[in-house]
Amino acid sequence: MDKLSLAGLIIAFLAVYIGFSLDGGGIAALFELPAFIIVFGGTLGAVMLQSSKEQFFHAMTLLKWVFYPPKYDVEQGIEKIISWAEVARESGYLALEDTAADEEDSYTNKGLNLLVDGVEVDNFKVSLELDLELYREHNLRSANIFESMGGYSPTIGILGAVLGLIHAMGNLTDPSMLGQGIATAFVATIYGVGFANLFYIPIANKIRSVIHQQTMYREMMLEGLVSIALAENPHAIENKLSAFRLKE
Repeated sequence: MDKLSLAGLIIAFLAVYIGFSLDGGGIAALFELPAFIIVFGGTLGAVMLQSSKEQFFHAMTLLKWVFYPPKYDVEQGIEKIISWAEVARESGYLALEDTAADEEDSYTNKGLNLLVDGVEVDNFKVSLELDLELYREHNLRSANIFESMGGYSPTIGILGAVLGLIHAMGNLTDPSMLGQGIATAFVATIYGVGFANLFYIPIANKIRSVIHQQTMYREMMLEGLVSIALAENPHAIENKLSAFRLKE
């Protein structure tokens, strides 16, 4: 679990709660169901309207990366590539067939299978580069869904505030209803800005960070596998890939 993400979420909540309490506010005042329905439901509906079904549901599956991001060990990846290069140099590419079957990362698995199949180097490289670019673009589009939610949320919060004030103005003769409308108006604004800046935009940036790390790791695997396909010396491959250690 990513403890930094969990700590950030807790600190964000505590900062709002403590700051509001120190000013004499009660936390119950921040819970308004009508405001929540307007802001959260409106934001969700807007982003669903702009997205394809596949992209929207894929974005929801990436939410787990905020707290449970996939781990990519660059050092371990370099060690794997060097060992594969040594095996290929001594016994040929077919000797990597069992290794390909055991490889969990789908991208690396495909690269090893292409090596075993003896695909021509240029086609080998083009195929892996295309896979990497399409996979990266697909995931970035999903991250952009949360960024869009961060854009819609404050505006819909203002919409909720206006609706609350309309409700309040329609009940000027009833002080109890007047207070409810004003409360909904202000809390809707808080929800709109708060959800955007404490949740949606940070989630989008966190997912992008994971995608960047994943892309870097797969670029390293691509470079290493292409070097193996070109029958380069394992020591030369290690020197080439050492630059990826600096990008961690």
